[in-house]
Amino acid sequence: MKTELHVQLGTTLFGIERPWGALPLTPGRITDLAVDKDGLVHVLLRRDSAVDPAGPCVVTLAADGAFVRSWGETLCLDAHKIATGPDGVIAIVDRDAHRVLFCDAHGQVQQQISESHRPGHPFNHPSDIAFAPDGGFYVADGYGHGRIHRFDRSGSQIASWGSVGTAPGAFLTPHGICVLSDGRVIVADRENSRVQSFTADGRLLAVWDAFLRPQDVVADADDRIHVCDSIPTLSLLSPDGALLGRCRPVLNGAHGLWLGAAGDIFLAETNPNRITRLFPVTP
Repeated sequence: MKTELHVQLGTTLFGIERPWGALPLTPGRITDLAVDKDGLVHVLLRRDSAVDPAGPCVVTLAADGAFVRSWGETLCLDAHKIATGPDGVIAIVDRDAHRVLFCDAHGQVQQQISESHRPGHPFNHPSDIAFAPDGGFYVADGYGHGRIHRFDRSGSQIASWGSVGTAPGAFLTPHGICVLSDGRVIVADRENSRVQSFTADGRLLAVWDAFLRPQDVVADADDRIHVCDSIPTLSLLSPDGALLGRCRPVLNGAHGLWLGAAGDIFLAETNPNRITRLFPVTP
């Protein structure tokens, strides 16, 4: 008989399903995932384009984990993070090509942000993207610059802030990013082992340091912030950073996470290469 594992996060008890989803065998490694408004789960796969055989960049799964489609065999050089945004757009951060691609659900590129293969125009190995309530978006320019870039909904850059460093407001690796309903920007500053909170225009509000190499941050409809780190733990914070709960749902840490329908939490693991799903259960 298979034993069902449970974790407690805040006031909610979760069951753990791992691995989740009918992922086909591909040369790519799971690096992130995102759930769209229809409940489809878009799984981002990363491979070394210099040596690995060809394979899809994205595998799309149904809400029950069934395979729907795969796409993007020639789309990315170094797929790092993925997010779903307004009007069904799927945004993919192509880290070492220094760009963000906006695609439709079948992988057709609708828009590109930043110049391909030109570090500093404006991205220098970007790491993540998050959409704001007004339809604009923020890009964590994580591995080279240590900056956050703000764009309006048309894709025009309107602000940037941050620098490489350890002082409050600086970043070593801004690795994950999310935006709250009031416009506050939450950044997982991974190599500084902290999460930082900013106003929409980049003024530092708070530094929260109870993490080890936080990989990703996402917020729910109540602006509660979920943080996965490398202990590995999954932490739940209030919008003002108070710790509401903490658990250990994966073996070695998740590189990305997203919130699904009905309270599910999806975690993208690279080692082992799989998706873990947390689902609410009745005690």
